[in-house]
Amino acid sequence: MCNLYRQRSGPQAIMDAARAMRSDVGNLAPGDIYPDYSAPIVRWDGDDRILTTARWGLPSSRKAILENATRRADRLRAKGQEVDFPKLLELEPDSGTTNVRNTSSAHWRPWLRPVNRCLVPFTSFSEPGRDAEGKYRPVWFELAGDDPEPLAFFAGIHVTDWTCVRKIKTGMETCDLFAFLTTEPSEPVKSVHPKAMPVILTEPEEIEVWMNAPWETARELQRALPDGALVIQ
Repeated sequence: MCNLYRQRSGPQAIMDAARAMRSDVGNLAPGDIYPDYSAPIVRWDGDDRILTTARWGLPSSRKAILENATRRADRLRAKGQEVDFPKLLELEPDSGTTNVRNTSSAHWRPWLRPVNRCLVPFTSFSEPGRDAEGKYRPVWFELAGDDPEPLAFFAGIHVTDWTCVRKIKTGMETCDLFAFLTTEPSEPVKSVHPKAMPVILTEPEEIEVWMNAPWETARELQRALPDGALVIQ
């Protein structure tokens, strides 16, 4: 599961590749992007594609939030504290779901329309690996080719003006959120992380399908790149 990626392309390069009409991001600082960080996305704003930002992590399912709140309530009761469960559930923090795999889930189905699809620009992404001593280290992947920092897009999903508690200390917030699809991995990702890899769009035609086509057509893009299309940095 990809929970760390890099974005080093400038706004104009992203807009050109995504055919975005306008931008509200100003200058983009290149860097590493972690869950719940604000990051650039290209989405629909009416009839225009806009380069804007959102926080990484779509709302988790009601079932997951209920289970987390129930566990927290049980811990509080075990300490002898009284629990107002409806209030605790309302304020249960949800840091978000970064990767979307099961697109047949009723939780994701309402957000699969073109209006909720987006493009997530990246130049490389990582999956968890181990070094010779068995210690964790991220393994970084990028598109194969001569470009030292190639730009591509994850197939993303976004929601705007979502009200929830992301962190207990900040309380209720209204945020724009995004995540991206994953699929079965191809090589070389498969040898490092055999469970999944992000869905990556590299061709203009794929971008247009993802941003415009009905789901019955767009779902065909939820597949891995061919073996060797990515390389390890």
